[in-house]
Amino acid sequence: MTHPYFAGTRHPRVLAHRGLVPASADAAWVWENSAAAFAAAHAAGAEYIETDCQVTADGDVVLFHDDTLQRLVGDPRSVSEVRTAELRTLFEDHGGLLTVAEALDAFPDIRFNMDVKTDAAAEPIGALVAAHTERVLLTSFSDRRRRAAVAATMSAGAALRPATSGGQSIILAVRAASAVGLSPTRMLAEVDALQIPERHSGIRVVTPALLRAAHAHDVEVHVWTVNEPADMRRLVDAGVNGVVSDRADLALRTLSQG
Repeated sequence: MTHPYFAGTRHPRVLAHRGLVPASADAAWVWENSAAAFAAAHAAGAEYIETDCQVTADGDVVLFHDDTLQRLVGDPRSVSEVRTAELRTLFEDHGGLLTVAEALDAFPDIRFNMDVKTDAAAEPIGALVAAHTERVLLTSFSDRRRRAAVAATMSAGAALRPATSGGQSIILAVRAASAVGLSPTRMLAEVDALQIPERHSGIRVVTPALLRAAHAHDVEVHVWTVNEPADMRRLVDAGVNGVVSDRADLALRTLSQG
C-alpha cells in the first residue's frame, strides 16, 4: 500500500537536492541545506526537499551534509565538535541554519526526505519527526542506521511509520536479485522507495529488471543527482518515479511539459 508521503502530489516526483541554490551569480551567498535554499525550492514549486541530518556538540539535529566544515569554510572540525550557536553564526550570512524541528515548523507544506548521516542522529531524530510522519521519509546509506531511526520514531509515539527508502545493502540485494530473475519481496517489504544513482563504479544500477521488481512491490524508484533536462526526460520515460536534482526549478519545468 502506498505511503501517505506520496499521496496527493505531482508525478513524476521532483526532490530538491538540499533545497535550491539559485543559479544566478547574485545568489552565490546561499548555502545548500539553508533556510534560504529551502525557501527558494518552495517558491519554485517543489513539494519534496531532500536534506541531511547531523548532530552538533549540543546534541541538536541540524540539516548539514558533510561530516566536517572543511568544504564550506575550510574548517576541519566535524559537525559533532561544533556548538549549535557557532554553526548558526556561520550560516547567518548564507541563508540561515535549520534544525530538523525548525524546518518542519517553517515549511509545513513540504515533504522532507531526510538522510540520517550519523549514528548519533538516529535516536534523537525520532522524537522530532514523530508527529510529522505523513510527510517525512527517513533514509541512510546504512540500513542499520535507517532502521534505528525508524524504530526511534515509532518509540516516540508516532501513529504512522515514516516513509523510508532502502540503504546500500538493500539496493545491492535488489539489484542482484532482479538481474537473475529472483523475487526481492523480502528485501522490499520494509521500504517505500529505492533512491539510487543511475550508475555506480561503472555499473548500471537503474535497469529495466530493477524497475519492474520495485514497481511490482509498490516501491518507487528515485534517481540522484539529475541536473540535465535530457536525462530527466530519459529516466522518467524509462519508468523512474522521480529525480533528485540540484536544479529543482529546471526539473519542475522540464517534467511538467510531459
